[in-house]
Amino acid sequence: MSESLMPRALVLGSTSRYRRELLSRFRLPFETASPDVDETPQPGESPAALALRLALAKAHAVAALFPEAIVIGSDQVADLHGQPLGKPMVHDKAVAQLRAMSGQSMQFHTAVAVVCKASGFAQADTAVVRTVFRPLDDAEIERYLLAETPYDCAGSAKSEGLGITLLDAIESDDPTALIGLPLIRTARLLRAAGLVLP
Repeated sequence: MSESLMPRALVLGSTSRYRRELLSRFRLPFETASPDVDETPQPGESPAALALRLALAKAHAVAALFPEAIVIGSDQVADLHGQPLGKPMVHDKAVAQLRAMSGQSMQFHTAVAVVCKASGFAQADTAVVRTVFRPLDDAEIERYLLAETPYDCAGSAKSEGLGITLLDAIESDDPTALIGLPLIRTARLLRAAGLVLP
């Protein structure tokens, strides 16, 4: 096979173990690279706009390092009544997030971008997941956080683990979006970029 017909390398522009595990479902070889992107929201930026901007920024940042590759960037922002909730990183912030989310309906915006610098391809899409948290008391919140320590998750809960017990409902047209990478949309973008999926 000539070099011009060789399939492009695939790079996941993320150090998230959740995204790495999800992308491995496609059974394609891929590398990972850390995108150096400032994730600070811009003044007045909505959670949906923030997720989309960061997914594109991450994909473009890593594509600059791997210009011949097809690069995936992704970002998730929890949206509580229009206010973005990031990763709590520490216990006290996670407690505060879960108290605020108790009994509330909220959305998670999970954006994915696919970029190939060499071909000029750049497209993005966002999956919206609506969740309803059941009313939570402080003892439940404490038990959950000590059991699962979800401090690296936007919104302080892992729906793929014990966090599912905190919820009354999840609604989405892309079931892996809440975990961190909407695979239906990712597959669609990768095919559009010229990658052959099994």
